[in-house]
Amino acid sequence: MNLNEFWDYLIPGISLGALYAVIAIGYTLVYGVLQLINFAHSEVFMVGAFAALLVFTKIEPSNPSGLMSVGLVALGFAVSGLAGAGTAFALEKVAYKPLRVRNAPRLAFLISAIGASFFLTHIAGKLFGRDPKPIPDLFVNKKVFEIFGARVSVLQLIMVGAAIVMMIGLDLLVNRTKMGMGIRAVAQDAETAGLMGVDINKVISRTFVIGGLLGGCAGFLFGLNSQVTYTMGFFPGITAFAAAVLGGIGNIRGAMIGGMVLGIVESFSAWQFGDEWRYVSAFAVLILVLMFRPTGILGERLGRTA
Repeated sequence: MNLNEFWDYLIPGISLGALYAVIAIGYTLVYGVLQLINFAHSEVFMVGAFAALLVFTKIEPSNPSGLMSVGLVALGFAVSGLAGAGTAFALEKVAYKPLRVRNAPRLAFLISAIGASFFLTHIAGKLFGRDPKPIPDLFVNKKVFEIFGARVSVLQLIMVGAAIVMMIGLDLLVNRTKMGMGIRAVAQDAETAGLMGVDINKVISRTFVIGGLLGGCAGFLFGLNSQVTYTMGFFPGITAFAAAVLGGIGNIRGAMIGGMVLGIVESFSAWQFGDEWRYVSAFAVLILVLMFRPTGILGERLGRTA
């Protein structure tokens, strides 16, 4: 493998890893405040992609370029983010809150989340059909840039750039704002936070909304790079969950690192061993890391460090 080939596979791995990282943050946020895994998060990702598809199918952009392309991409983020946030908010109110107020056992939350996941998947299949559908082109100029001798497309730049902005924005939100202070307080000790005047229900709802916003935007990015289908959330969702565990479930920066690691591992393993090995290699890395560090790479709760 020469240096040019190395960069040719590293850059797609980084763009894929950035996508996994954004999805993984949704898992880790919810786990941080509830100590539960939202297994319907991958369907929030799918809903965001379908929302963008519906809007752009209606608009039917014709040879977009320049500022028009920028506006369309911004619209895609807004629509998919709102759809993801709305879906996550509804999930929290319907699938989680009724169980939480009744102090239901953890198994009930798991069953409810899986049921919500199946419900959203099959509703999408009924409404939009089971055939994959592409999001219309949002920019005519798909110029490929050269970075370190490797080809980088406009779409890859958008994916990585948008993911970095979202991750930095979330990190600042959690660590530098009053809302973030509430999230960290509930993550560290919900009972004490409630006694100190923190509205726990509001914090939990906001956490779901933030995770859903990021998941919906990630769905839009994935749809631009692939096609939109009712089952599209499964493999990215499972891999993003693995990324959250790899980085240290409940740790936002850990989710970012885990996503990047698995994206790069997938890219190089697909090149070395074939595409069918990409997920196998990613989960092999997860298992190896957890054997020596069961809490993950960073391995601390959200309340202790974000």
